[in-house]
Amino acid sequence: MKKKTRDIFFVFIAAIVIFAVTAIAMVFPSGDDGFITEKAFEGDKEIVLTTAQPVKNVPAAEAFTVFEENDPDIQVHPQSVSVDGKKIHLTFSDRLNQSNAHMVKAPELAEGTGPVATEVSRSYWGFLLSILISALLINNYVFTKYLGLCVFMGTSKRKTTATGMGIVFTIVMLLSAVMSWLANRYILVPFHLDFLQVVVFIGLVSLTVQAVDTILRKVNPILFNAFGVFLVLVIANCIIIAVPLYMASNQYNLIETIMLALGAGGGFLLALYLMSSVRERLELAQIPECFKGLPIAFIVAGQFALAFLGFSGLQIG
Repeated sequence: MKKKTRDIFFVFIAAIVIFAVTAIAMVFPSGDDGFITEKAFEGDKEIVLTTAQPVKNVPAAEAFTVFEENDPDIQVHPQSVSVDGKKIHLTFSDRLNQSNAHMVKAPELAEGTGPVATEVSRSYWGFLLSILISALLINNYVFTKYLGLCVFMGTSKRKTTATGMGIVFTIVMLLSAVMSWLANRYILVPFHLDFLQVVVFIGLVSLTVQAVDTILRKVNPILFNAFGVFLVLVIANCIIIAVPLYMASNQYNLIETIMLALGAGGGFLLALYLMSSVRERLELAQIPECFKGLPIAFIVAGQFALAFLGFSGLQIG
């Protein structure tokens, strides 16, 4: 009963976190650019502009110019423009890279308003949620990037072992990612020591594991005895070094780094729990002798990887 209660508790906490982030994203509205009161991406090929007053005379599609803010030399024009009251729909023939902000320029849309130039970007809270969900499901480090397979295969035989490993890994992942961001932001980048990122990040991971090990040993010996064996395995998990490197290459800030670490840790915990659930049932199944052990485990992992391909292309925010 305690085990089921604990599993329900973890699912409940995860649901609360996702709900809170989504609610905050809905509370904060878009900025106001005068005549353009709201602007947002709609789907993957459309931009919707909301104006302060109805637009009667809309210029042709060629009159609108759109480009990514960090690449103004490549300009595109919408394929079609339609008006629905105060909403202007700009539809494009190709998908828009919504990870970057876009600038939309247009001539005068209403008398006395002047030319329009506004920036369109995804909600920042939606962007944070996309980082979390991407690391958790869409780009799961185990099933889509095939990282950490040695620890994954070794600790996914039992649910209790898998859950313990996933919890410890998430805690260490979060602490080491924050320390790596601080070191990269205030030491490596200012002093042009980027080439030392791998060495420094590995050292910080080892330091974090040793600190957690020491704290648990002194504060809670019972918890230390339960998790102590997993702490050593965390250092050998390549996911824990991949996350800081990904953070550094994308120049994430601290909040984005925390969301990435939580998503990566939660994704590893999810992968371990799913795999351990299946492997426990496989012990009761009639499997050919040549497939018992790791062979059938790799087959199951491959099937999970195929299932997680269903999340590819998912966009949030």
